[in-house]
Amino acid sequence: MLAHDQRGLGLTSIPDGPYTMAQYSADAAALLDHVGWESCSVVGISFGGMVAQEFAVTYPERVERLMLMCTSAGGSGGSSYPLHTLTSMSADERDSKMVTLGDTRFTPEWLASHPADAQMMGMRQAQGAVQKTDDAMRGERLQLEARITHDVAERLHHISAPTFVAAGRFDGIAPPVNSEAIVERIADATLSLYEGGHMFIAQDPTAIREIRTFLATGKRPSEK
Repeated sequence: MLAHDQRGLGLTSIPDGPYTMAQYSADAAALLDHVGWESCSVVGISFGGMVAQEFAVTYPERVERLMLMCTSAGGSGGSSYPLHTLTSMSADERDSKMVTLGDTRFTPEWLASHPADAQMMGMRQAQGAVQKTDDAMRGERLQLEARITHDVAERLHHISAPTFVAAGRFDGIAPPVNSEAIVERIADATLSLYEGGHMFIAQDPTAIREIRTFLATGKRPSEK
């Protein structure tokens, strides 16, 4: 398995911007070249799913299987929530908004009666409260700005690899209708909806089992 922090994020360098989705895709291709992989299964979650789509339409011959989770195609395929608009909010306002965007069921009443969900959100908020350097915040801002331009909807037909699209039924960031639009545009694609929001992979135990099966064998839930 090969995983990387994308440009501007984590331990990867933060070059001057602006960044483009094409650059993120080219970065992934360059990494594969560096390790000597001609092709592989490609997995993308959320923004990573946007990059995975850009990679798959640009380098279709390098994609053996494509796994897309809680993501959007942009353009006529529907866009994910404009997270860059949250930067003008106070920290408390932003935290509150992210709770209901992450899972549209997550009202205060819901969280009070679902302790596991409340614990998950508490952990997420604690992670978000960690003080970041100015450079790290600059990298995140450049990523969000690149995200605004994401649009592969009219190029998804170039993808020929078996594709499994997964979404949370209660995702307010990448609504399920956006995943439906992706599946409609890829010849060999299927969609599964899970009981959860943007973090459905941590909420519905069925999801991780079916995702692992697809990556290991190529079988999707509809092909059992």
